[in-house]
Amino acid sequence: MPAYNAAATLEKTYAEIPFDLVDELILCDDASKDDTVAVAERLNINYIISHRTNKGYGGNQKSLYNKALEIDADIVIMLHPDYQYTPKLIPSMVNIIGEDLYPVVLGSRILGKGALKGGMPLYKYIANRFLTFVQNILVGYKLSEYHTGYRAFSKEVLQNIKFNKNSDDFVFDNQMLSQIIYADYDIGEVTCPTKYFEEASSINLSRSIKYGLGVLGVSVIHFFQKLGIAKSKIY
Repeated sequence: MPAYNAAATLEKTYAEIPFDLVDELILCDDASKDDTVAVAERLNINYIISHRTNKGYGGNQKSLYNKALEIDADIVIMLHPDYQYTPKLIPSMVNIIGEDLYPVVLGSRILGKGALKGGMPLYKYIANRFLTFVQNILVGYKLSEYHTGYRAFSKEVLQNIKFNKNSDDFVFDNQMLSQIIYADYDIGEVTCPTKYFEEASSINLSRSIKYGLGVLGVSVIHFFQKLGIAKSKIY
């Protein structure tokens, strides 16, 4: 659970986690300014990592995945504690990986009508569709979206991609998918409802533009990497 100022929503998210299936819970607090850590301690979350300084969304995930590998987790699910994504999909995502159908599963807000129905701003929806279209062409894959924060991985995938070489910023997510596709792992998707509300995390317009340009940059590098024209440290 990559957390930043999630005190208001953490307990609600925690309450829906299926603990008959989930063995360990890891939360990384990225120097929150609220009581996220105190709430996590009250909930007796198994592992709580606290960054003294903000390391960014990618930096947060690096700490989480490294800890998951350290405790020898077989299946790792990234669930945001801001309650945008429902934990009720965890059994489906775990089953897909556990039955060796796909080693990576994404919770897609675009399959069905989850995004707009859940309140995704129209400009974000349009940007999502445009970026995904371009990314599919450049990386040679076909996903309904590359921008969901709900993801599940087998241990093997995390062991075999260089996620620690990725950015500490939001583009980390797309670099990770690029690495997975470049390594020839298959990716499954499940329809995921989502919720946009005041307490849910989101990035502003300027950060969104920066993110979009970064995403396109990752896809262009992936394209040239496949052609043997470029060599990036992340592959």
